[in-house]
Amino acid sequence: MQADTEAAPRPARPNDEAPGLLGRLRQWAALVAEARRLPRLAIDLQCALTAGNDPFFERIVREFHREATRRHRKFPLVRQYEYGFCVCPLPARFDDYFRAIEGAARRNYKKSLRLGYVFGRLDYNAHADEVLDILGSAHVRQGRPMPARLLSRQDNSISDPPSRSNRHDYPHFGVFRDGRLYAYASCLVAGELCAIQTIYGHADHQDDGIVPMLIVGLAEQLGKDYPHVRYYAYGSYYGATATLQRFKRKFGFMPHIVRWNLGD
Repeated sequence: MQADTEAAPRPARPNDEAPGLLGRLRQWAALVAEARRLPRLAIDLQCALTAGNDPFFERIVREFHREATRRHRKFPLVRQYEYGFCVCPLPARFDDYFRAIEGAARRNYKKSLRLGYVFGRLDYNAHADEVLDILGSAHVRQGRPMPARLLSRQDNSISDPPSRSNRHDYPHFGVFRDGRLYAYASCLVAGELCAIQTIYGHADHQDDGIVPMLIVGLAEQLGKDYPHVRYYAYGSYYGATATLQRFKRKFGFMPHIVRWNLGD
């Protein structure tokens, strides 16, 4: 709580800011050194293989590539998704993935199973009202306000065309109990990549492990429906809150240096 009055400021000394500035410079230097040591990947979006599919899929693949390779807003010497993009290279078998994630992640997933939740494909428009209920269940997530555009939407339906290929898609997945939706994710499948684009769980049921079930279930589904996907991704590492960074690591999403190939 802020006091009603403020103490008179003491006279500034020439070196008052030096310790703070020096500390920040050291932090940035350590961050740059860490980023340069990250493992490297090259990810092929295979855009040429959208030929014969609905034009929607070529457009969203090119949009993602433009976003990934544009200059970073804060650090213009690097690309937006070049340093610190969170990627989980998928093993050939789901069981190997499940063993590799942290024990807490496996326990969260098993808890949701015990409580009767199930993972499955989501018919988005059939559950549009439940999606709005999920979005409106918390106005602040990870310490940040929810975007007003998500909380104020009235018509939540989508018109994405179905894909005619498993090389490129924009599928939706959900976690359900008794037919009701409690968590959902939307993903971009583009060649070797599946990137989580949107993921939310109902705030009143987060402790049930619904979001862990969504992430783990999606990893298993990729092997069944999209066997060409090699890299499972969940946004950027740097810039995320410490809590979200920790959450991503639990499920194998580790920061990488990525070279993006549009594949056109």
